[in-house]
Amino acid sequence: MSAPSATALRGPRRIVCLTEEPTETLYALGEDHRIVGISGFTVRPPRARREKPKVSAFTSAKIGEIMTLAPDLAIGFSDIQADIAAELVRRGVEVWISNHRSVDGILDYVRRLGALVGASTRAEAYADGLERGLAAVAARAATLPVRPRVYFEEWDDPPITGIRWVSELVGMAGGDDVFPERAAEPLAKQRILADPGEVVRRAPDIIIGSWCGKKFRADRVAARPGWDAIPAVRDGELHEVKSPLILQPGPAALTDGLGALADIVHGWSARRAARAG
Repeated sequence: MSAPSATALRGPRRIVCLTEEPTETLYALGEDHRIVGISGFTVRPPRARREKPKVSAFTSAKIGEIMTLAPDLAIGFSDIQADIAAELVRRGVEVWISNHRSVDGILDYVRRLGALVGASTRAEAYADGLERGLAAVAARAATLPVRPRVYFEEWDDPPITGIRWVSELVGMAGGDDVFPERAAEPLAKQRILADPGEVVRRAPDIIIGSWCGKKFRADRVAARPGWDAIPAVRDGELHEVKSPLILQPGPAALTDGLGALADIVHGWSARRAARAG
């Protein structure tokens, strides 16, 4: 798709995406010609890494390089990027920091971003499609004879439990988050497990690790003191979902991320049935 002429464009024409989800969404909407810089953590879509300069991490950014790109909008996510946002604002750049933490928030984000770049109709259709996908996975999960108890860990040292949209997706996939009360906490520091023994007491059937930026080590988790008593450890039900699929609050989480969770839950259910039979 060729980029429209400058006179045809409405909304921001030179966007720096400080995280992956605006990049993935703008590409999906056919508005990638507006992007002039992306996060170094971007993996979706793969061609974005080849086509766009990488100018930020998650907690830091190459402010000088961003300014040379002459952006008219920078898009980021959460309080963690507050310092980056403040510096760009001081330099005269308009900044949008979204702070959504739920599945509904992700869907609304897609619609708002689409409206921002004059692609409301496409964004509505795209978000509607994402919602239909969620409903299909939830309908399949409703056929499970038993719902497993799931512990989701997004960091290991210290252990941090899953954020709200992850907890909601675990539910859609057919599992029950063993720390639902922590999922409601928006900040990672509020989801730190001061006592990892609490996982033992809540006895999850499945442990899922998604350690942001590094490989999940099931052997290290299984070796934690007392964790051999956990059903998930006893039965070898320790699994990884790659962090770019589930920890970015964008389309990836609602598609491939949810799909990976559903595969794990349904696999557990099949193995449980085989043992019982």
